[in-house]
Amino acid sequence: MTIQPPQAKKINKELSIHGHTRVDPYFWLNQREDPEVLAYIDAENDYTNQVTAHFKDFQDSLFDEIKGRIKEKTESLPYKLGKYFYYHRYDEGLEYAIHCRKKESLEADEEILLDVNKLAEGESYFSATGLRISENDNILAFSTDNVGRRIYTLRFKDLITGENLPDTIENVTGNASWADDNKTLFYTVQDQETLRSFRVYKHILGTDSKKDQLIYEEKDETFNLSVGKTKSKKIITIISHATLTSEVRFLHADNPNGEFKIVHPREREIEYHIDHFEDKFYILTNYEAQNFRLMSCDMEHSEKENWTEVIPHRKEVLLEDIDIFRDYLAVEERFEGLTKIRVINWKTKEDHYLDFGEPTYTAGIDYNPDFDTKTLRYGYNSLTTPSSVYDYDMDKRTKELKKQQEVIGDFDPKNYQSERITAIAEDGVKIPISLVYRKGVNRDGSNPFYMTAYGSYGHSYDPYFSSVRLSLLDRGFVFAIAHIRGGQEMGRWWYDEGKMLKKKNTFTDFIACSEHIIKENFTTSEKLVVSGGSAGGLLMGTVVNLRPELYKIVVADVPFVDVVSTMLDDTIPLTTGEYDEWGNPNEKEYYEYMLSYSPYDQVESKAYPNMLITSGLHDSQVQYWEPTKWAAKLRDLKTDNNLLLLKTNTDAGHGGASGRFERLKEVAFEYAFIIDLLGIKKEL
Repeated sequence: MTIQPPQAKKINKELSIHGHTRVDPYFWLNQREDPEVLAYIDAENDYTNQVTAHFKDFQDSLFDEIKGRIKEKTESLPYKLGKYFYYHRYDEGLEYAIHCRKKESLEADEEILLDVNKLAEGESYFSATGLRISENDNILAFSTDNVGRRIYTLRFKDLITGENLPDTIENVTGNASWADDNKTLFYTVQDQETLRSFRVYKHILGTDSKKDQLIYEEKDETFNLSVGKTKSKKIITIISHATLTSEVRFLHADNPNGEFKIVHPREREIEYHIDHFEDKFYILTNYEAQNFRLMSCDMEHSEKENWTEVIPHRKEVLLEDIDIFRDYLAVEERFEGLTKIRVINWKTKEDHYLDFGEPTYTAGIDYNPDFDTKTLRYGYNSLTTPSSVYDYDMDKRTKELKKQQEVIGDFDPKNYQSERITAIAEDGVKIPISLVYRKGVNRDGSNPFYMTAYGSYGHSYDPYFSSVRLSLLDRGFVFAIAHIRGGQEMGRWWYDEGKMLKKKNTFTDFIACSEHIIKENFTTSEKLVVSGGSAGGLLMGTVVNLRPELYKIVVADVPFVDVVSTMLDDTIPLTTGEYDEWGNPNEKEYYEYMLSYSPYDQVESKAYPNMLITSGLHDSQVQYWEPTKWAAKLRDLKTDNNLLLLKTNTDAGHGGASGRFERLKEVAFEYAFIIDLLGIKKEL
């Protein structure tokens, strides 16, 4: 190719700690407003556009293909809260949701609460979040962001008149909760530099927000704050949460001028979450229970010495969530990598599990705001089953499919096969891999293979349905999710074994999965594509340093790759709250361990596979300069002629484009890049 990639200039910056000095030649790229930095980002985007121009028509047709499977005019399944049925819908051709309700009956006239499309007019990026309706159903609070930095403006709308109220509160998190008096709202704000949610304020409608009362400030820089309400709607909570520790304050919602009380004072590495029913708190906690257990206590005597066990700890079962009903308790559990839903009768203590009937799937308790019902609403999907919502009669033990994602075209789930296989990690641990492919695929090493994973923060990467993915499957790809350590698929220990000074298990697990699918003749290194985003981008950056020859193409979306420098800079969003995930490099042991795997620091002069790196200029989670510096260093040191592309969205943040179809354009580009490089037939 005659098109030459841009080369970032080098200005060596010495970074010294613990008697060790690193030299960072691209440190200067962290100046977001510097015209030279922006010019370099533009040059990388121009280069990407030039070298991919030959498949632009295919990219456009792929976008049309992906979009063509999506029913443009859709409506969510309504739920009843108080006097109203609430739902949202999308109209044909529009990017954003329209939030609606109907009073008493689904046959009633529709009332539009918020049309996000109108709010987003003229904006290149837009997000509306945190919709909260006052207890008398008359006032809507909502938050908007038109940059992508997740710094919101809180607004209010009178649902009787349809007019926006003059109250406006800048620089909030989008998290808020109403008191019962219909005029008092508790909300959180973030530090403007670190974006740490650290204060709770109380706003009274019609008053100057500059005079809002500070209710609580979280002084510990490793903690964040959120406000919420229990299912009973009688208790407002302030939750202080770090990676491994939590503390909950509570206030009766009918007493907005009262003082919040602590449920139980924070203790390191004790997490707990509360719900409320009648005169008790129900507490999900890891106190003396690695996989969590359920406790209860009297509201007025809520310290942990007064907790009584409701569901005991089990070594093989992770207790993930509960939903309380008057006659039943619904429990979300995780066993051997799969979510189970268990229903317990309060009176008889009799219990049973729902049967899902597939080898690999995703299931979870849906939104159930009503206490006085025998119906449990839950969600279900799998690698071959579109997203579905069921109502389950807990008395009769019968289920009814209420809504299923409609896939336009000739999609038939019977044409696809899902399965779960197991790789063996280097320390002998079994790593599950969920697979899906179109029936007829042979294990002869000839298949293009796309594998993804995450493996951090205890996030379980469950197998889910994607109509977008059909564009790969129908071209012969096998798609896989590697359930590596650092997630929580196999229980809390799975997370504990993939963080801090055991973080390298995450990377070696993924490599073991890569080797396993090649050994099992699903594919070869020449057809193996791997992808990960954010902390999953860290995974990509590390495995490509460790075993670049294993992969044909690596896609790293908004990757967290400059681990050491970021974790040493406590002015960067998220840093202080992450010490319990990665370690604190101000301590020599953690510094040396992080440095040994940090993708940016470990780039070497050697051959790398084809790589696509994406970034968001306004990213609040992974600062844009991490992928930018990484790409610059790879360009300088790599010895191969493979493609290296950096694609920066200058109008968005961590989540990419904000509109439902704009996001698909980003996916279409990625898929076109992969299919073109593999030389696969483009047309179906």
